Amino acid sequence: MSRIVIALGGNALQSGKGAATAQAQLETVNATCEYIAEMMQKDYEVAIVHGNGPQIGRILLASETAKDITPVMPFDVCGAMSQGYIGYHIQQGMRKALDKRGIKRPVASLVTQVVVDKNDPGFANPTKPIGAFYSKEEADALAAEKGYTMKEDAGRGWRRVIASPLPMRIQEIDTIKYLLAGNTVLITCGGGGIPVIEGAAGLEGVAAVIDKDFSAEKLAEEIGAEVLMILTEVEQAAIHFGKPNQENLGNITVAQAEKYIAEGHFAPGSMLPKVQAAVKFAKTGKRAIITALDKAIPALEGKTGTVVTI
Repeated sequence: MSRIVIALGGNALQSGKGAATAQAQLETVNATCEYIAEMMQKDYEVAIVHGNGPQIGRILLASETAKDITPVMPFDVCGAMSQGYIGYHIQQGMRKALDKRGIKRPVASLVTQVVVDKNDPGFANPTKPIGAFYSKEEADALAAEKGYTMKEDAGRGWRRVIASPLPMRIQEIDTIKYLLAGNTVLITCGGGGIPVIEGAAGLEGVAAVIDKDFSAEKLAEEIGAEVLMILTEVEQAAIHFGKPNQENLGNITVAQAEKYIAEGHFAPGSMLPKVQAAVKFAKTGKRAIITALDKAIPALEGKTGTVVTI
């Protein structure tokens, strides 16, 4: 049985056209889990990593809005909250999808801490988008009122950005390996993991969001996965994206991918970390795939997607 780490993008959790409600998220997650369960019918074993950019932004906004009634939650705590409720939804969706196919395997989500370097340069240069999209005028007003760092996000609008340090170590990796050995369908490193640093008194949470694609890559290496599959909104990564000479990428080598990265073809906080994570995993001699959720199985079969190999 081949082991795959699946990194779920925001479109796999929420529809861009729907309301940002818990029920709307659950409906989208249910559809996502149908695709994952279909993979498992084809003899793939999966570990699931998900993003949390919109969700953690809303959790923090709700907490800040209620600051006169109840204390504002620290950012790392908001991350843990997002892991809990997104993981809960994926557990529900996977259980339904697996039962429908007669697949009797346990499903669990694990609140996961990921250790980062307190001196990571990411803390000095926030790049990770979180929360809702805003117009330029709304973004300027938020920056002035709340002191947020706001940046334009791949042509889709302006969003708050926060530090995004690189993952160094998955704190619960032994537990992850134990659960996977028992054939558990595991949801872990949610939102990239709760970012923690090693302090004098032990692990301490920090205000950051680790990119889920980098954490998924770290996880894939640690558990000996054969494939890292990064699911996003597009069927293939592209160079000259959005321009008349756009060129979609199929099978590419690490060297080609690194050349495109150096030429600035991929947007920071969007496609760039996906390609960087794919390159890092491909350097282990394994296969990394970037594709759309509904193209996951064809991509595994070599029919589509951007496939990065050494």
